[in-house]
Amino acid sequence: MQVILLERVDNLGAIGDVVTVRPGFARNFLLPSHKALRATEANLKKFAAQRAEIEARNAATRAEAEQHGAAIDRKSYVLIRQAGESGQLYGSVSARDIAEILIADGHPVARNAVQMEKPIKAIGVYAVKVRLHAEVVKTITMNVARSQDEADRQAKGENVIAANAAAERAESDARNAELAAVAAEAAAERGPGES
Repeated sequence: MQVILLERVDNLGAIGDVVTVRPGFARNFLLPSHKALRATEANLKKFAAQRAEIEARNAATRAEAEQHGAAIDRKSYVLIRQAGESGQLYGSVSARDIAEILIADGHPVARNAVQMEKPIKAIGVYAVKVRLHAEVVKTITMNVARSQDEADRQAKGENVIAANAAAERAESDARNAELAAVAAEAAAERGPGES
């Protein structure tokens, strides 16, 4: 099916391009979201007459998206979640969760604007892309931690999971050394021939 693009679409084209797409993609996404028109003679004439207006509207929405994007670009957000000792979350952080954080911070962002390959399932610091407009993509930092103290340590670059594991190993080694000392002391009290 041939369509006329009304805005830039990734991997497809720019405003005014006539492209061939699969019918389902056109019917289910491009046409309902007003990103394209069917490429009929009437629509081609209509688009040619309204091209300047469509481009001006697109420029205005892009400028607005740039303004919102400047406010969130490279901004860091902390998300406190429960997690196990290994750092695995009890649940996951999805695009919806990130969109809610941005909305609570005063930035109107749709859930589908948050671009994640997969949900976040472990504590750590993650870079997340937010597409505010077809031509405006900004990056935010999500710091997922179990506590504010842990988030602060992660923000400084510390690997909290490795630090916790090292502390546990040191504690375990100290306990084992203490038990060995007690066992040696008990053996010395019993004498050489006693078991």
